[in-house]
Amino acid sequence: MTYSKNQLYFLVILRMAIGWHFLYEAFLKLLNTSWTSQGYLLNAEGPLAFLFKWLGSESLIGLTDVFTISLLLVSGLALTFGFREKAGAYAGMLMLAMFYLAHPPLPWLSGAGPAEGNYFIVNKNLIELFALGVIAAFPTSHYFGLNHLLSKKQAS
Repeated sequence: MTYSKNQLYFLVILRMAIGWHFLYEAFLKLLNTSWTSQGYLLNAEGPLAFLFKWLGSESLIGLTDVFTISLLLVSGLALTFGFREKAGAYAGMLMLAMFYLAHPPLPWLSGAGPAEGNYFIVNKNLIELFALGVIAAFPTSHYFGLNHLLSKKQAS
């Protein structure tokens, strides 16, 4: 598959920007020793609230927090550095889907409402999820990223 220079440029920038966002979120959570997703999960609304409340329970919250940080870190590294970017994009999509479903911006839910990044049905998590779908469908690491460097090294 060949891309124009503009297509390639913007796809690489999109991939790296989302990767950086995930890395930043992972490092914030790692550096803040009091961070936990428990409040977010226990206040979940929507059709899968029972699942998120269970994940936020005292018995699972430690594992849930480690999994969240790990997924942010691994996905962020894959996307930022262009190594296994499809796997990183799919992992990020799974995580963002969970974030979206925990607090969907549906008008009949108390947590939904007009706020920055949280609009009627569509919010920033859903938009970033779809952007990762574009990254998975139009991979760029074989042009710019560690996958490109490794394939050049193996070819020689």
